[in-house]
Amino acid sequence: MADQISVTKVSGKADLKAFVECAYALNADTPNWVPPLRADMFELLTPGKNPFHEHARMQLFLARRGGKVVGRISAHIDELALQQPAEQGMGPGTGNWGMMEAVDEATMAALIAAAEGWLREQGMTRVLAPISLSVWEEPGLLTKGQDHPPMVMMGHHKAEYQGWIEAQDYRLAKHLYTYDLNVANGFPPLIDRIVKSGERNAKITVRNVNRDRFDEDAEIAITILNDAWSKNWGFVPFTQTEKEYAKKKLKPLILTGTNMIAEVDGEPVAFMLAWPDINRLVIDMKGKLFPFNVLKLLWWLRKPKQADFRVPLMGVAKKYQNTRLASQLAFMMIEYIRREAVGTYGATRAEVGWVLEDNQGMVAIAEAIDSKCNREYSIYEKPLV
Repeated sequence: MADQISVTKVSGKADLKAFVECAYALNADTPNWVPPLRADMFELLTPGKNPFHEHARMQLFLARRGGKVVGRISAHIDELALQQPAEQGMGPGTGNWGMMEAVDEATMAALIAAAEGWLREQGMTRVLAPISLSVWEEPGLLTKGQDHPPMVMMGHHKAEYQGWIEAQDYRLAKHLYTYDLNVANGFPPLIDRIVKSGERNAKITVRNVNRDRFDEDAEIAITILNDAWSKNWGFVPFTQTEKEYAKKKLKPLILTGTNMIAEVDGEPVAFMLAWPDINRLVIDMKGKLFPFNVLKLLWWLRKPKQADFRVPLMGVAKKYQNTRLASQLAFMMIEYIRREAVGTYGATRAEVGWVLEDNQGMVAIAEAIDSKCNREYSIYEKPLV
């Protein structure tokens, strides 16, 4: 029948292209959706290019109706995630699906059923989703904040998807939040006093990430990250290959003065990154980087003007967590980044996140600098029985 939904496994280059193009077709009229660069999407999904696939199994699916592609979904199993403690969200038997797009609820239901079926075949007993493809990329379904476009490396989904997914017996596992703040006018007086106190402490040094020795400083930041986040819900460690890949991919976003490493007695113990929001340019590129958009983007990144920023990652070594020093280092890095973002790059707003809903330290910091939650992502779970 013409209205029957057929879900098939992606096989070959033509199917892979259809999988990538599906998102552009189904979101053409979605308000505030930012078309990702197609080159990035193919790289994300290709073993040998994205090191995630070195420790993961993946199957992509396409849904068709009357021969026309009407949806897609990825199902995947991260072997490193299986090794994490179950109480931290991942753990043995936990598979994932993500990258879902669907024209209607029936299509979404058929796609989720296909993903669940494949995960069962692979021996999984539980689903944690959506995660596209790893927790370090685009985890969660946007369930609040569709009224404005996402910043760099954040997902955006149709509001209808929440009801469609929850109707398949998925329950909330965790909320992730992003926080919006006006950076032009500075932070409350209390933050200024904390920063000045830290500046009087001879043990503390807060310095810029050095682009001339970028690989070394990037290694420091990722090492702190693996330590600082190791007890966080959903944590999966970076492999050495992924470290090298991240260095290469993220270097163009590392601007002078907006990325910091904090040292105590000469030991690096904390870091904070702030990236310019390239989505303001990407949104008009319609997913195409070549032949001319790559030059436009690289030229803008030489010294962005009127650039807003996203703070995607920060971390404090575990031995200093839950101490006054940890929050002091965080406030010092935030303030130094704010000054540079405003003074050099003309920033007026920034976004911090994502932040786990129960990360009390980061939530307290977000509230202390007068930021407001502007986007909510939901990760769901379901037993496979």
